[in-house]
Amino acid sequence: MNFAAYECLEFHRTGRILTIALNRPDQRNAVNARLHYELSRVFTDAQRDPDSDVIILTGNGSAFCAGGDIDWMQLSIDEPTEFERTAREAKDIVYSQLDLEKPLICKLNGHATGLGASLALLCDIIIACADAKIGDPHVSVGLVAGDGGALIWPQLVGYAKAKKYLLTGELMTATEAERIGLVTDVVPLAQLNDAVDSIAQRLASGATKAIRWSKITTNLPLRQLFHSYFDAGVAYECLSNRTDDHAEAVKAFRERRKPIFTGL
Repeated sequence: MNFAAYECLEFHRTGRILTIALNRPDQRNAVNARLHYELSRVFTDAQRDPDSDVIILTGNGSAFCAGGDIDWMQLSIDEPTEFERTAREAKDIVYSQLDLEKPLICKLNGHATGLGASLALLCDIIIACADAKIGDPHVSVGLVAGDGGALIWPQLVGYAKAKKYLLTGELMTATEAERIGLVTDVVPLAQLNDAVDSIAQRLASGATKAIRWSKITTNLPLRQLFHSYFDAGVAYECLSNRTDDHAEAVKAFRERRKPIFTGL
C-alpha cells in the first residue's frame, strides 16, 4: 500500500495486522471531502495489500468519527453537484467494506455518529470502549441515512429498534448497543487496545483461508441487500440535501441553536 497517498488516514503494522486510523483528531474525525475520498479507496487498497491478513479500523484522538464535517455539508448545500460525487464515493465505501475478504475489526475508541456509525457497523467485529456513544442522527440535520445506516441497522437489531434510532437520531451508550446486538463487545477504555489486539492476533494466527471464506459466505446476504437497495438510499439522501430543513439544520448548528424545521 502507498501510505503516502493518504492525508487523512494513518497506518500502522503489527506483523500481519494493519491498523487504519481516521486522522482528523482536532475535528473528532469528522469526514470532509478528502477523508471521504480516501475512505472510498482504502478498503480496496487493504484488500490488495500483500502484507496483511487482518484489518483494524479506529480513530485517532477521543472520537471514532463524528459523522460529516459541517463545512463540507455547507459546500454540498451551496454546490449540489458536490453531493453527486459524494454519492458515488459513498457506494464505493460501503461496497469495498463488504467486499473486503480480510476480517475487519472496529476499535470503537469513542463516539461514532452518522457516517461514523455506518463505518463501524459495517465492520465484522466491533469492540467499543464503555465511554463511547453510537447513533445515526442524519435526521437531526435534515438528511436521510442513505450512506448505509438505513440498511445495516435493521440487519443488526431488527426493524423496531432500528427505526426508533434512525427516525429520532437518538444516540445510545455502548452498553446499550451491546445489549441489543449492535456491537460485539464493550470494555473499559483502558482495556480496549488489549481486547482488540487479542482478537486480531487470534484471527491472524488462524486458518487464513477458512476465515476469509467464512466471512465472504456470511456477507453474501448483506452484499445482495446493499446492491439491491443502496442506490435508493443514496438517491433519497441526495434529495434531502436540497431541502430547506437541511439548510436550516446546518445554519442552526453554526449559530449554536436548535433548528426550526418546516417540513420543506
